Amino acid sequence: MSATVNQQGALAGKVAVITGASRGIGDALARRYAMEGAKVVVSARTVAQGEHYLPGSINETVADIQAAGGEAIAVRADLASAEDRQGLVDAAMSAYGAIDILVNNAAITYFIPVTDFPEKRFRLMMDVQVWAPFELAQLVLPGMQERGSGWILNVSSHAAIHPEKTAPGKGGTVYGMCKAALERFTTGLAQEVYDDGVAVNVISPGLVATPGVMHHKLINDSNEDRVTPVEHMAEACLRLCYGDARELTGRIDYADAVMDEFALQAQTLI
Repeated sequence: MSATVNQQGALAGKVAVITGASRGIGDALARRYAMEGAKVVVSARTVAQGEHYLPGSINETVADIQAAGGEAIAVRADLASAEDRQGLVDAAMSAYGAIDILVNNAAITYFIPVTDFPEKRFRLMMDVQVWAPFELAQLVLPGMQERGSGWILNVSSHAAIHPEKTAPGKGGTVYGMCKAALERFTTGLAQEVYDDGVAVNVISPGLVATPGVMHHKLINDSNEDRVTPVEHMAEACLRLCYGDARELTGRIDYADAVMDEFALQAQTLI
């Protein structure tokens, strides 16, 4: 059965901003949220197919959503740029009004040992994966607090978990630092805005065969049996963006655990 848009779905009338949505997890979230009636602001650096060495673009994501009867716009944003971060929020509000949901999914990652890690790339990773989610939250929170409603979801990784000292694999220290910081930011912010009706959560996808994961060769013989479909992550992320904000906040979650907890079934995406 082909996927459809339910304008009376769980996110009916809500405005959702999703970063890093040209491919992989962000693309899947944009499609799934639109299926539940959200007006989706699809953001990334790759506007048109062919601009990046990996497949996917925000124009394609938006075109597919619109073709299925959903509402979406594409907004180019380089989250390392303060001007683009502000521009993303401004464009979303200009198109749809108040922002109800912010999903911080964008990432730029280099796997390099600490001894060789360049400062420029370190700062870029911190800017995109830590500072950008922080500042975007600052930009959307006043409106959410004024309305007494809002959802912020940060996308993390199992890399945030402290590794065993003898574990194989090198070069993931900075990536793990970024994700650990993002998780601590999430729980701290959830505490700060608990009385304001704003929920803040963080979720890790497990191992999903996204274009980026495949490019970095993160799937191998030792873990290929643990690969999960991106549709599972989309379903889990959807569930963390509606309901009782006082009950569903401050969580450090994993997609498979959310699927099990709420007895979710993955849906075919538009």
